[in-house]
Amino acid sequence: MTDSTEEIAGAETPPTRSGFVALIGATNAGKSTLLNRLVGAKVSIVSHKVQTTRAIVRGIATHDNAQIVFMDTPGIFKPRRRLDRAMVTSAWGGAKDADVILMLIDSERGLKGDAEAIIDGLKEVHQPKILVLNKIDQVAREDLLTLAAAANEAIRFERTFMISALNGSGCEDLLDHLAKTLPEGPWYYPEDQISDLPMRQLAAEITREKLFLRLHQELPYSSHVETERWEERKDGSVRIEQVIYVERDSQKKIALGKNGEAIKAISMASRKELSEILEQPVHLFLFVKVRENWGDDPERFREMGLDFPTS
Repeated sequence: MTDSTEEIAGAETPPTRSGFVALIGATNAGKSTLLNRLVGAKVSIVSHKVQTTRAIVRGIATHDNAQIVFMDTPGIFKPRRRLDRAMVTSAWGGAKDADVILMLIDSERGLKGDAEAIIDGLKEVHQPKILVLNKIDQVAREDLLTLAAAANEAIRFERTFMISALNGSGCEDLLDHLAKTLPEGPWYYPEDQISDLPMRQLAAEITREKLFLRLHQELPYSSHVETERWEERKDGSVRIEQVIYVERDSQKKIALGKNGEAIKAISMASRKELSEILEQPVHLFLFVKVRENWGDDPERFREMGLDFPTS
């Protein structure tokens, strides 16, 4: 009994590991859903609208003795506008700053379109790369194996994982692998921190998600939400004032809805989720303002955490 106790007491504690892991892929490949799954909490917004993620969002997962800092990058696509160019630049910048790159592919879409172009771009990036095939529950296994073989033929991936970000299948295996292979080193963040996104910005992102979920067919992509006021009240509640920026009066009417029904529904859904995240009552006030060509305003880019393209 004594020998066993001494053996346990003398056992070495495994070294801590930490590192940055970039999630890259085409639009709507499931990066934000996967980030939230791996972190175990909502840190990145999700909607059916393409290019929902605009700037790099960091989600922090603690797994065994490792702290894994995931970077959810904007979907990579062929840019057409200034905002598009800023987002794509941000995504590639996140990939080049990471210790490991996870290339996420929608298994239903395969290598069509942007996914193939992204793989070509990865040939110039020298970090270790892991292939992650998402939405595997929607595709026959034979097709998954064919897709994995084609991707690995195009570029050398260290490993291939087949997952479903929606139901969690395969995600634990991915976490296990990252926790064992990231570099040894101290953790970057406190153990209980799950994101480095300021709460004011996360609150704006939550409202933007509800806006897209409610009006994704009617409202153009070029809408933006900013938290203008955050007041902690003596009764333990918080008062939040946010502005939804659109580019035209016609878009303002859509955001408000008939008799204000749309803005009320968006506010209610956002307030409910924010109350759950903050664990305190939330009084949310939304305003809609028209700001023409806000997509050419450097200040709006700074608010989103993006560099303003000069050309």
